[in-house]
Amino acid sequence: MTIAAINEQLLRAIGVGVALLDLETLRLRFCNDTFRGWFGEMEVGSNLLEQFGDLDVEALRAALTSEGRYATESTFRLRRRTMTVAMDFNRALDEDEPIAVLVCQNISRIKELESMIDSYSAMVERNTREIKREKEQVEKLLLNMMPRSVYEEYKTFGIVTPRLYDPVSVVCIDFIGFAEMVTEHEPAVIVSELNDIYTAFDRIGEQFGCARIRAVGDLYIGVAGLPDPTEDHAQAAANAAIRFMRYLHQRNASHPIQWSCRVGIASGPVVGSVVGVQKYIYDVFGPAVIYASRLRYMAEPMTITGNGAVVAALDNQFSATEAGTLALSGESEEPVFRISAEQMRAGQEL
Repeated sequence: MTIAAINEQLLRAIGVGVALLDLETLRLRFCNDTFRGWFGEMEVGSNLLEQFGDLDVEALRAALTSEGRYATESTFRLRRRTMTVAMDFNRALDEDEPIAVLVCQNISRIKELESMIDSYSAMVERNTREIKREKEQVEKLLLNMMPRSVYEEYKTFGIVTPRLYDPVSVVCIDFIGFAEMVTEHEPAVIVSELNDIYTAFDRIGEQFGCARIRAVGDLYIGVAGLPDPTEDHAQAAANAAIRFMRYLHQRNASHPIQWSCRVGIASGPVVGSVVGVQKYIYDVFGPAVIYASRLRYMAEPMTITGNGAVVAALDNQFSATEAGTLALSGESEEPVFRISAEQMRAGQEL
């Protein structure tokens, strides 16, 4: 076997397309079987640009002249399929003739894999963003249901340890004639009205440090002094309650549906914890919640009724007048008071 035949077999065995190229004319002087198998229409004497029309000839010649090597890639349609080849040009050692060795590697599969990896990476990134967005939505929802410190405990340990908070002030509100309003108006109208009112209540409560714990139908319960103890919890609850009613007065002046509420405020102990396993909620219960709920029934429309512990903690910003007695503890009658605002501090108008 001749040296030329051995070389031909070696070129065939390595699985790359090899050709000799005349740099003056860009015509092929030689190509191996692999090269001809890929580009069947190209034979010795064919112009390279017939197959690779996008080849930058000037860049090719300049690179071979200065560095002796030029590498590029080309993608084209070949017999109903797309093919991508990596082209590596190297200037021949013979300086008498401008000849280059062209080595072509079929990287179509590599490009397909790269495209698959890019597509997969984009999908993972998109899914990661969606998961992050959903996580943020869940976190926002849970933070609307429970204080942040409780949420952090639940997120870390999966449970929430029941805690006694003493003292706190509980605000309990319901709307007078709510059952009749539900039957007189479309459900969507009532829901929209409640959404506006409770959104405003939440904003007011946040301003004064009285966080909503529960809103069920026409029952709204907020607590001041939880989870972080505060000395002015009664003051915060009373300020929020006064502002709730002021908001309703202003709203009624410009809306066809008139809302009238009654408010009970009680200071005392409560227990806070997550209740339930599947449909869990954060809830507070205990004497202060019971007292506030019972006190609201003694309130006249658009007035506030509080227990003695609340009144004792209020300053001269509020006035309190006796409004009867109630057996709050189940043992003896205790006085209850109607609370009103003497004046509102500057800058607190809605």
